[in-house]
Amino acid sequence: MIISRTPFRVSFLGGGTDYPAWYRKHGGSVLATSIDKYCYLTCRFLPPFFDHRYRVVYSRIENAQDPSEIDHPSVREVLRFRRFNRGVEIHHDGDLPARSGMGSSSSFTVGLLHALYGLEGSMPSKKQLAEEAIHIEQDLIGETVGSQDQVSAAHGGLNHISFQRNGEILVQPVTIDKARAEEFSSHLMLFYTGIVRTAANVADSFVDKLDSRKRQLRIMSDLVKEAITVLTSREDLNAFGELLHEAWQAKRSLSPLVSSPEIDGLYERALAHGAIGGKLTGAGGGGFLLLFAPPDRHLQIRSALGHMIHVPFKLEFSGSQIIFLDHEQDYSEAEEIRSHQQIDSFRELITTEVQR
Repeated sequence: MIISRTPFRVSFLGGGTDYPAWYRKHGGSVLATSIDKYCYLTCRFLPPFFDHRYRVVYSRIENAQDPSEIDHPSVREVLRFRRFNRGVEIHHDGDLPARSGMGSSSSFTVGLLHALYGLEGSMPSKKQLAEEAIHIEQDLIGETVGSQDQVSAAHGGLNHISFQRNGEILVQPVTIDKARAEEFSSHLMLFYTGIVRTAANVADSFVDKLDSRKRQLRIMSDLVKEAITVLTSREDLNAFGELLHEAWQAKRSLSPLVSSPEIDGLYERALAHGAIGGKLTGAGGGGFLLLFAPPDRHLQIRSALGHMIHVPFKLEFSGSQIIFLDHEQDYSEAEEIRSHQQIDSFRELITTEVQR
């Protein structure tokens, strides 16, 4: 049995420039961090005594004989991609809800890849995990998703992620000392709006029109450099919040689905009670509201947004990890037998062996 732990992420600036349709023409730039909220995936080889070869437990329970029968798109395509022929059982748990703008689907894909590699005794690099997760989500599943979430989930940390026109992705950690990191973290607030949405649906409303949104996307990309300058200098951190606000105004103009009157009302209320800037995490439309505010204004903001769940968090720097590994009995020979015989015949064989 093996357990992988993969962080969720908060994207600060540059979101939208990480879609291949944009960065393969113009390049892209994102500032994002992983946080101490995680996706956990427990995997084990499935003993050959069941009517199914694959069992997947998430908000549903799926039993299947072949990966093609699995409804969960990430599980189905990861098993196909890995050509994972042995029976396996997969359990998912997460600290945050799905479809909430925290990169949960990419954390799942990265974490599942990591766990299956580990189950077979391999140790992939963070770069490999990110690149394979991007391929699975964009090419095999065919979802309209960017390329930053997989990178943050795999690598972890506060990073400047650069997307090159040739498709190469460069990950450069933003190096700030402990005191500056703590000061920065103390200004961040995260609230769950309770509005569930699918990121791909929001992205579909603007990705095909990115070339007509050049001005907004270039503004968003340029703000990444300014924000890194603020973080790595002794400049007043409030300037970071102002950049967040400017970037959110640009992103809201990409599509009517990015925000809504309800979201706008929540954001304006937060500004009125001391927030300097903020944004919806992810593609927009709902999920989590990230705010940047001086620590002495947090109580007022929490009171003003009291109907929403406040989620304290810290920056995370480890990325996807294997946190548990227990070698169990090898059923590989039994699996080979099973692949050539009907399950009833195999059970009869096992019963005979036990009687001996």
